[in-house]
Amino acid sequence: MSARNSQSNKAAARERLRVERERQAKKDRARRQLVVGVSAVAVLAAAGGIGYAVVQSNKPSQWEAAADAKNVTAPKNTSGTNGTTVVIGKSSAKKTLELYEDSRCPVCATFEQSVGSTVEKDVEAGKYKIKYVGATFIDNGAPGEGSKNALSALGAALDVSPEAFLKYKSALYSTDFHPEENDDKFAKDSYLLEVADSVPALKNNAAFKKNVEEGTFDAWAMKMSAAFDASGVTGTPTLKMDGKPVTAAGSDSPPMTPAEFDTAIAAALKA
Repeated sequence: MSARNSQSNKAAARERLRVERERQAKKDRARRQLVVGVSAVAVLAAAGGIGYAVVQSNKPSQWEAAADAKNVTAPKNTSGTNGTTVVIGKSSAKKTLELYEDSRCPVCATFEQSVGSTVEKDVEAGKYKIKYVGATFIDNGAPGEGSKNALSALGAALDVSPEAFLKYKSALYSTDFHPEENDDKFAKDSYLLEVADSVPALKNNAAFKKNVEEGTFDAWAMKMSAAFDASGVTGTPTLKMDGKPVTAAGSDSPPMTPAEFDTAIAAALKA
């Protein structure tokens, strides 16, 4: 082989090597750009996800929003600011029994199962009116949403009639339907509607069902709960007659039997 051919072959080899190196360099640059692009998208997606999560976590809950609501839809048969005054009974009755209760309260359930029918009979007879004040504090301790949701459903029953309200309240506290304090059954609309099926005025009542499922009276329930908190009452059930405590004789506890209740009410009516 001549020196000339040898030099030509070497030059061609060097050129092929240069071209191959440039081609490989382009592939490497393209690969790096792709990795950077994918990483950037992943970072943006993660940032977007974190941002969405932060926004969601900072959004008020359904009940927080209800508590802050400026426009409150109050049930029929109510009065006062935001409809939080609920008084049931004959206008001729001179005295008013204030009844403070939390729907999840087990002691309230015991009271209602024992004395509730006596209260209803007394109100029907015109002995006194009752002023109902609903609480939701058990939701904070148990925790849950059942007290708030049941109070909203009681508002839906009150919107039907005072009688439907009393019957529904009695059903919620009954041995058939009242759950253990830590069992948040009342948080489920379906369960509240199941309880309502035991009340003739509420069974198959489309308006009542709609108000329960849509939370029509959620804001009202929260305003009622705030009224309880502002009352100074610290436990349920609490009974007062025209502002004065009604308790079992010789104690600071509410009357929990019909006999204790009759004695306490007789004294309160005379005071």
